[in-house]
Amino acid sequence: MASTVDTLDRELAGLDALDLRRTSKASWAVRAWSATWPKLAAVALALLFWQTLIWIEWKPLYAFPPPAQVFATLGDLVATSEFWLGVATTMRRALLGFAVALVLGTVVGLAVSQMPLLRRAIGSMIAALQTMPSIVWFPLAILLFQLSETAIFFVVVLGAAPSIANGLISGVDHIPPLWLRAGKVLGARRSSAWRHVVIPAAVPTYIAGMKQGWAFAWRSLMAGELLVIIAKTTSIGVRLHFARELSDADLVMAMMIVVLVIGLLVDLAFAKVELGVRRRRGLIEPTG
Repeated sequence: MASTVDTLDRELAGLDALDLRRTSKASWAVRAWSATWPKLAAVALALLFWQTLIWIEWKPLYAFPPPAQVFATLGDLVATSEFWLGVATTMRRALLGFAVALVLGTVVGLAVSQMPLLRRAIGSMIAALQTMPSIVWFPLAILLFQLSETAIFFVVVLGAAPSIANGLISGVDHIPPLWLRAGKVLGARRSSAWRHVVIPAAVPTYIAGMKQGWAFAWRSLMAGELLVIIAKTTSIGVRLHFARELSDADLVMAMMIVVLVIGLLVDLAFAKVELGVRRRRGLIEPTG
């Protein structure tokens, strides 16, 4: 009997070993390089493709400048205080619009997920709003608020809020019923159930909705800054607009790189949050 138990223990230990992921003992530098080199390789390939188009003379240089020329313009640009003032203006608009959209989307998402009548009334409308291109809203925004900060803010909020609401609704809808029943057995009821079961279970999908909402907000903001030019106010979109008006291809592409870099930095921030959630839930091994 004892030998049978020992054999079973060894077999179970072997199965457990298959499930456990080995914790990386590599140094911080090795882990950092392992995470960085694919991104650097992708950038290098993109630059090589760009330079190849220059070598084969795909377009005239005045319309499609080479990478070295664009990055030289970008270097001169970031050395000016006006550039950083424009970036600050754009980021202030983006963060404020996203914050309001986050509150609005969360409230609407919670209400729709818990009220069947409200879901039947506006559930499909939220999805329809999410699919509408942000540029469609600007004629109405300009009619309502003229060429003002409010017009831009209006479109940014409308661009982001439906995605956040849908993310939360989807997260609540996909909670396994077993979790809810287990929460009730353990004494989680009403507000306690929301705090300890519903909201934690919906967090991954909610974060995905927030990430998508930010993408829509950022796109809406860039479209707004290109269309709504406010006197005596500089921003990334304004610089991009006037570069296009002056046919300054170097500056156009330099500002496009700035927009891309900001988008990548925000995406990295969301990725860090998602990684933390996955690690706390045991979905990935802790780093060591």
